[in-house]
Amino acid sequence: MTTYESPLSRRAFGGAVGVSAAAAAVGLGSAPAAALAREDTAAGTPEAARGEQEFRAARGRHSRRPNILFILGDDLGWADLSSYGSPHIKTPNLDRLGRQGVRFTDAYSGSATCSPTRFSLYTGRYPGRTKGGLAEPIADKSAGLEPTHPTLASLLRDSGYATALIGKWHCGYLPDYSPTRSGWDEFFGNFGGALEYYSKLGLNGEYDLYEGDTEYKDLRYFTRIITERASEYVSRDHGRPWLLNLNFTTPHWPWIAEGDTAESAEIVRRIKAGDPRALWHQDGGSVEKYKQMVEDLDRSVGEVLKALERSGRQEDTLVVFASDNGGERFSYNWPLSGNKASLQEGGIRVPTLVRWPARLDGGQVSRVPVFSPDWTATLLELAGARPHPAYPLDGVSLAGYLLRGERLAERDLFWRVRGERALRRGDWKYYQGKSGRDQLFNLAGDVREQADKAAVEPERLARLRAAWEETNAGLLPYPG
Repeated sequence: MTTYESPLSRRAFGGAVGVSAAAAAVGLGSAPAAALAREDTAAGTPEAARGEQEFRAARGRHSRRPNILFILGDDLGWADLSSYGSPHIKTPNLDRLGRQGVRFTDAYSGSATCSPTRFSLYTGRYPGRTKGGLAEPIADKSAGLEPTHPTLASLLRDSGYATALIGKWHCGYLPDYSPTRSGWDEFFGNFGGALEYYSKLGLNGEYDLYEGDTEYKDLRYFTRIITERASEYVSRDHGRPWLLNLNFTTPHWPWIAEGDTAESAEIVRRIKAGDPRALWHQDGGSVEKYKQMVEDLDRSVGEVLKALERSGRQEDTLVVFASDNGGERFSYNWPLSGNKASLQEGGIRVPTLVRWPARLDGGQVSRVPVFSPDWTATLLELAGARPHPAYPLDGVSLAGYLLRGERLAERDLFWRVRGERALRRGDWKYYQGKSGRDQLFNLAGDVREQADKAAVEPERLARLRAAWEETNAGLLPYPG
């Protein structure tokens, strides 16, 4: 059985993983490796070094139960951050977050689209465990996260945490489904999968900005609004630990950056004229527009982190940043194949950064395979909360691996979407796409999934396929 060393133990005894080693570990080509090297060179200026030293010197080594700030980007591709190899997008705030903690190279979303991944994060279970998780993604009022199902928020709330969700919910619509019915004390954001950034009109053409379960009127750019709300939340004196799920819609379509009011007005006109696909914005966007949106996401995260720093609770706050699935049309995913909605690496491998100054050393890179349900299990353990015995988790806690130098045993990561299946065990990945053909890839040397080993490793393929089918047999079937 393969085990993975803790990045903490590597750091303690041998220093942080170097840029070239980290790049080689995930199969980066020369261009992305050079981009990573340039980012670290910039980070190594005397000014940056002094900033990092001050950050480390200021943090305490004791910690209460941590505050938890879990930030999701929306349709952000694996290599869309400069620290992951983007040659044209600059993300200094997120890069700094990674340098101050752990950057994961082999982290995955729980599914290949928005709402199933959110189900997996909120419940810690495969999306196929629940009826609402079978929608890929939720598009109407017929499905959602049942309020009776325990969630990360409800379990933390029961253990004494304040809980809030700001931004995109996408786990069901009113009147039956809502964050406030599923464990979050506060909610401010949108219920649906997408909205026009100024008018707040959603895919169904209805207004979709709410405070709690009540409409809230604000026609400013959506990313600005939720950034302000999140900054205010982390600045409060809560008097107890808190969980904030901060779910941006950036850089999800429509491709509208702040200030694009003319493009916004045209999309609104089409929505009101009855065009059901106006928000998809298939005739709009560009690589440059996408760059603007991702860099705005980076600035927004930076604002929230600055507010957290001013609050004096930075050391005791665990921050996780990830994406809900792989990138879309304009995303930079090299060297991965596939994108959002696919179980190829480009559809499910996502940038993931973790920082907890009081407990985690910075400058670490981990190539251990992890996915969304693992964070649920990890956060529950760190908060001193327990899963509900009737709803066992499908993720494993990473707390021992991250904080105590424990080895993490190899296990299977499982995915299922309509028409595709995938399972990762160690460096090996079993994949069946819409063609129905079983394929086998060794991701250690072929992260692009081009060298199919099915014919030369038939026994390994059979074992991984059997493991996938065994897990699948315990899930709900898709409706006909």
